[in-house]
Amino acid sequence: MVWEFSTRGIAKILDSVDLDFVLFDMEHSCIEIERVADLMAWSKAGRFAPMVRVPTGQYHFLARVMDAGALGVMIPNVETPEHAKAIVNAVKFAPMGHRGVGLGSAHTDYVAPNPHEYFKEINESSVVICQIESPTGVANVEAIAATPGVDIVWVGHYDLSQSMGIPGEFDDPRFIDAIQRVVAAARTHGKRAGIQPGTVKQAEAWMKTGFNVISWGADSAVYRSALLESVNWVRAAAHRDAQSR
Repeated sequence: MVWEFSTRGIAKILDSVDLDFVLFDMEHSCIEIERVADLMAWSKAGRFAPMVRVPTGQYHFLARVMDAGALGVMIPNVETPEHAKAIVNAVKFAPMGHRGVGLGSAHTDYVAPNPHEYFKEINESSVVICQIESPTGVANVEAIAATPGVDIVWVGHYDLSQSMGIPGEFDDPRFIDAIQRVVAAARTHGKRAGIQPGTVKQAEAWMKTGFNVISWGADSAVYRSALLESVNWVRAAAHRDAQSR
């Protein structure tokens, strides 16, 4: 997940790691739609699928990031199947949805495609990720996962635990039960279950639970962790060298 380093070089850096997808975050960052358009254009030089988390599930965010070239969208705090359906309507073209048509722009590489072929292909390939981040969302996750056009139900683990009154207590039985319900709903309806672990231990536990779409941390956290490890190594090595003299 990119929310800090939205630079012109980030797409090629990410591509060098052979990632499957990248989430560019508008919810908890200062990234605006013009920068999203830049990021989508730069990402087309890579092999990963660029997706955007919008601040809220409103049409003007969803349709615009898709028109900028995003191949999928993530929507925070989806709590009802009606909300999920409205999201699908904004992302998909008819007959699956009601997205407005503007061909020949960034999302079609500035070429007007065959409309019948393009609408069918993009409706099938574009990804809708609904985040489950509240007890209400968990209660309705079966219906959300059953919504045609929804591809992934994704646990926003900090938001969910906070809304349950147990912030950051991911070993709490109530939290574990909630995420198991999300995974079960995804399996029942042939969808995928996503989450973003911050440690190897979390990743192992949540993958064992059944999560099969994994985002490996936010860019700033990944950078800080790698830098801290390297700096500590250098300091330890310098200390050993000084003692050996």
